[in-house]
Amino acid sequence: MTRRSWGARAALLGGAALVVGVSAASAGPAAEQAGPDLPPPAAVPVDLVAFDTCDAALADLRRAVGPYVGPYGLGGWGFAAKADGRVQADSRAGAVPPGAPAREEDGAEHSRTNAHEAGVDEPDLVKTDGRRVVTVVDGRLRVLDAAGGRLTATLDVPEGQASQLLLHGDRALVVGSGAVADSRPDAPSGQGSSITLVDLAGEPRVLGTLTVTGRFVDARQVGDVVRVVVHSAPRLPWAYPQEDGGPARALAENRELVARAPIGEWLPRYELTGADGARTEGPLVACDRISHPVGRPATSMLSVLTFDFPGELGTGDAVTILADGDTVYGTGTSLYVADDHRLLPRTRAPRAGQPTTAIHQFDVSRPGPPAHVASGEVPGALLNQYALSEHDGHLRVATTTADAAGAPEDAPATQGVVTVLRRDGTRLVRVGGLDGLGVGERIHGVRFAGPVGYVVTFRQTDPLYTLDLSDPTAPRAVGELKVTGYSAYLHPAGDGRLIGVGQEATGQGRVTGTQVSLFDVSNPAAPTKVAGYHLPGAGSEVEFDPHAFLFWQDLVVVPVVTPDRAGGSSGALVLRLGATGFTELGTVRHDGAGYDPGPRRALVVGDELWTVSAAGVRVGALADLAQRAWVPFD
Repeated sequence: MTRRSWGARAALLGGAALVVGVSAASAGPAAEQAGPDLPPPAAVPVDLVAFDTCDAALADLRRAVGPYVGPYGLGGWGFAAKADGRVQADSRAGAVPPGAPAREEDGAEHSRTNAHEAGVDEPDLVKTDGRRVVTVVDGRLRVLDAAGGRLTATLDVPEGQASQLLLHGDRALVVGSGAVADSRPDAPSGQGSSITLVDLAGEPRVLGTLTVTGRFVDARQVGDVVRVVVHSAPRLPWAYPQEDGGPARALAENRELVARAPIGEWLPRYELTGADGARTEGPLVACDRISHPVGRPATSMLSVLTFDFPGELGTGDAVTILADGDTVYGTGTSLYVADDHRLLPRTRAPRAGQPTTAIHQFDVSRPGPPAHVASGEVPGALLNQYALSEHDGHLRVATTTADAAGAPEDAPATQGVVTVLRRDGTRLVRVGGLDGLGVGERIHGVRFAGPVGYVVTFRQTDPLYTLDLSDPTAPRAVGELKVTGYSAYLHPAGDGRLIGVGQEATGQGRVTGTQVSLFDVSNPAAPTKVAGYHLPGAGSEVEFDPHAFLFWQDLVVVPVVTPDRAGGSSGALVLRLGATGFTELGTVRHDGAGYDPGPRRALVVGDELWTVSAAGVRVGALADLAQRAWVPFD
C-alpha cells in the first residue's frame, strides 16, 4: 500500500504541511519576528538536516542519550508527565460540517467518527460507510450488516490486539499493539505496533501486516492516503543492578553499552508479512533519511509512514526525525505532531527556565514522504491537538506557561497563552500573541473556529474566554464568562452556539459530576451560558477522548459512568438540543456478562442509533431509542 519511493530531491517539493512539535529537549531555534510573504515551499532551505552517514547518526544518538542513562537503562530515571498531569485529545465531528450527513454510494445516510477537521478522518474503535459497521472495540475486527443489524464476520488481527481502524471502500487499515518487529537472536524485548490491511469485499481477508518497533502515536486519513506516526526509542540490552555489583556496576555497564552499540540497535525495525505469508524485515529507515534539528540532539525518533489504500501495504516509506511526540492534529493540507511530555530525570532538578515547545513544519502536498520547510518555538506546554490550529496561513498555538507575574514574594504563576506563527523562510516566526488567560490556572479546553478562539481555564471556577484572532498580529480576548466547573471538550453547534462537556464543580473547585453545557457565543464580547445538564457523580470518556462524543443534527450522545452501590453503572446519555437547552431522551445501556462494560461509541445509520461496547452492539430507533437489535460479542 506504499506509494513509490521518493528520493531526497522529491522530498523537498510540495505545498501542504506536516508539522511536528517537540519539547525543549529537542527543540529547534526560536524565531523572534515576522517576515515578508511566504515563499513557495520548493524554494525554502531547511533547518532540519539529514545525517550524511550512519557514523554521524550514531554519534549524535549516543551524545543525546548519554545524560539519561542510569542503572536501569533509560527507564531508571523515569519520565515526568507534562506540567498539569493530564493527557487529552480533542476532536470535532467529522469530515463534514457539524450535523451534516455523510453519504456513501449505496449506503444509508450516516454519521462519522468525531474528528477535528473537515475532510480528515481519524482512527477510532468503530467506522461505518452506511452499508457496513466495522469495529475493533473488543480487540477483534467485527463486521456488521448495517441494514440488517447482524454480525457477518469476525477476524483475529495478527501481530497484536486490534485497537483502532480506518475505513475506505472495501478496505480497512487496522492498528494493533504489543507486537515486536525484531526476530534477531537475543534482540531485546520492547513495545511494538502493527498495521494490518484487510480486504472486506467478501469474507474479511488479511492482505498484509507491517509490525514496527515503537509506539503507535496516531494517524490521519485524507481521501485514500493515510499517514501513520510512530514513536521509537533505543532498544538496547540494558544491564540491571545485581547483588554482586549493585547500581554502580549496572550504570557502568549501561554507559559502556551506549558507547559500543552499533547503529542497528538504535534504529526502528520492521517486519512485513504478505498475504501469502512471505516475510521481509530490516531497518525501518536508512540513516540518510533521518533528520535532526541543528545543534539540538534528541533521545528518540518520530517516524511518519505513508500508505495508500488502493495499493499494497509495503513498509510505509518512512521519514524519521529525532524528536519526541504524543499528539497528532491534521487538516486537509497539513499534519501536526506535537510533544505532549518532557523527558526529565527524576533524580535531577528540572531544567531551569520556562519549558518550550518546538515546531517543525513539513510539506506533504505530494505523494511520497514529507519534506521539512521550517522550524519554530513557542513558550509553554500543549494540552492536546486542539491547542494547534491552522488558519489563513497562520498557526495558532495555545499553551500553559508558568511565567505570569504574581506577588513579589511568590513564584511565577501559570497562565494561558496563545501564540500566532507564520512561516518566513526556514522559520516559523511569532507574528502575534496573547497572554494572561486564567492567571494561576491551567488550560483545560481549547477550540479554534476560523478567526475566533475559545479557551477554558480552571482552578476553582471556569472562565470561558472568547478570542478575536481576525488580526493575527494582535489577537485579543474580547469576552469572558465565569461559571463553576469546566468544559474539557468544546463543540461548535451552529447558530452561534457552543456545546461543552466536562465537570460541574463547587465554588471551591471540587468536581461533582458530568456536565453538558450550552453556551451562546453569537456575541463574542458577551458569551453566556444558556443551559446545562448535570449528572451527579458521573464521568465521561469524552473528557479525554472526544471520539466518544456524537452530535448529529439535534442529537447529543455522551457515554457516562455513574457510581452506584453495585460499583458503577454505564450508559450512553442521549440528549436533544433545542433552542433553549437540552431535553433528556434517555440512557442507552448494554447487557454485560457479570460486569457493565458500557457503550463507548455511538453512531447514526439511517433512522437508527447504534451504540458499541465490548459486550456488543445495540441498534435502537432514533425517534424513541426503542431497541431493534442486540448483537452480543462472544
